[in-house]
Amino acid sequence: MADTPHPQDPLPRLRSLLFAPASRPDMCAKLPRSGPDGVVLDLEDAVASSAKAEARSQACAAAAELRQLHSDLAIFVRVNPPSTEWFAGDVADGLGEGLTGVVVPKLESAAQVDAVQQALTKAGWENLLLLAGIETAAGVAHVGDVLEHPSVHIAYFGAEDFITDMGGVRTDDGVEVLFARSQVALAARLAGVPVLDQVVTAFGDDERFLADAAVGRSIGYSGKLCIHPAQVPLANRSFSPSLEEKERARALLAVWDAAQARGEASVAFEGQMIDEPLARRARALLDE
Repeated sequence: MADTPHPQDPLPRLRSLLFAPASRPDMCAKLPRSGPDGVVLDLEDAVASSAKAEARSQACAAAAELRQLHSDLAIFVRVNPPSTEWFAGDVADGLGEGLTGVVVPKLESAAQVDAVQQALTKAGWENLLLLAGIETAAGVAHVGDVLEHPSVHIAYFGAEDFITDMGGVRTDDGVEVLFARSQVALAARLAGVPVLDQVVTAFGDDERFLADAAVGRSIGYSGKLCIHPAQVPLANRSFSPSLEEKERARALLAVWDAAQARGEASVAFEGQMIDEPLARRARALLDE
């Protein structure tokens, strides 16, 4: 784990993070309807170059309105990457009262995080949570340096931009991004930051979303990026323990505790040998 603890604990639990263009106030106002844990007013990919300046004031207005109506909602603004011409203006004019944090995409080094934090501090937003986007070849290669930075609180993996940067091709089974996806999850675990999984662009395919989310959860992701309101309940369900999982965890722990009382280091449960690591996993599941 990182030597430097991340501030502003506890962090919001983000099983689902729903995006909408900051340039579309009508869509931003509707973001909470599907029940996401967090929302993102996007100044980056969802906003045309010609609309970015106006979108900044729209993001500020939308954030204030959302906060007034939804006091417990995690509200973020995604700025443009630090390497772009729009980043400085986004930080200066696109962040407003009521925000939980700022999403910074395409981070690739600790030096970039330093520069981002300096810009936020200069603008008076040093207390916002920083959600780091890892979505380039360099970002994945240096993901440990980025996520170990004490200014980073949460992260996400962006598969679409990553595979584009690699010059690869997206496939239905996602094998082309599995290595990078796993690398980001591993680095997040070592850094002690929660990490959100890649988007599913086929927003009308529930089965594909659920299957993709199951893979993400299995390798350590704690939530998912959502690009359509219909994906939100699927993400919330995918990253929450089911009643059956909780019942099994309780039963496993009852058997394990009884074995421990007898001085046994392992014991059979439902045809499987269980030991302390499996008991720890059961306890963690019950704490979710």
